[in-house]
Amino acid sequence: MTETLASHIAYFAQFAHLWGLLIIFIFMTVESSFIPFPSEVVMIPAGFLAARGEMLTGNVWIDCILAIVIGTTGSIAGALVNYYLALYLGRTALHKYGKYFFLKEETVLRAEEIFREYGAAATFVCRLLPAIRQLISIPAGLAKMKLGSFLLFTGLGAGIWVVILTAIGAWLGHLSGDMDYPALVNKGKQIISDHYGWIIAAAVVFGAVYFFVHKRVMKLSGKPETEAAEK
Repeated sequence: MTETLASHIAYFAQFAHLWGLLIIFIFMTVESSFIPFPSEVVMIPAGFLAARGEMLTGNVWIDCILAIVIGTTGSIAGALVNYYLALYLGRTALHKYGKYFFLKEETVLRAEEIFREYGAAATFVCRLLPAIRQLISIPAGLAKMKLGSFLLFTGLGAGIWVVILTAIGAWLGHLSGDMDYPALVNKGKQIISDHYGWIIAAAVVFGAVYFFVHKRVMKLSGKPETEAAEK
């Protein structure tokens, strides 16, 4: 599926100098919602085109920064779709009708389990994990996590992921200008796979530090630790 989507992205790439940022926002919003869509086919080509001077301004650094900002904004927008979907529909409706919206019950249950265990830290760390990346917004909505905290941790996690993908695309664009989009995406995914351990390790360390500090703050303030999942 990834290669097919990458081939279609090649069509949109010809409009990158005019509509590139809007295309990035739309596809990253879709990617971050409940619709299965890989972010690699969006942000890696975005970095690639920016490195070749084929985005909005023709300046590598400016276009990469714009792509990152818009890509992260799109990710947050898609996450908000899941958040409010869960908030207003509730657990029963999601488990009953989720299958019609690409939401498998076992996957949603797993996301809930992770969120109950780690709270806000999971909202950040899981943005860097495959399969669970988009769905972690659903238990956050079910738990009525404070919107400010949700936006902060979602933005941090999504932003780091977008930076990684854009940087890989820009690096590949710097190395070669003759790579078709399926090959570009596959090469980028291979680079991520080769270094995924470091990404996860850094995310886990951050999550562990946050979890420890937050528990200490809850303890010192005398608030119940169950509030950690909501804040």
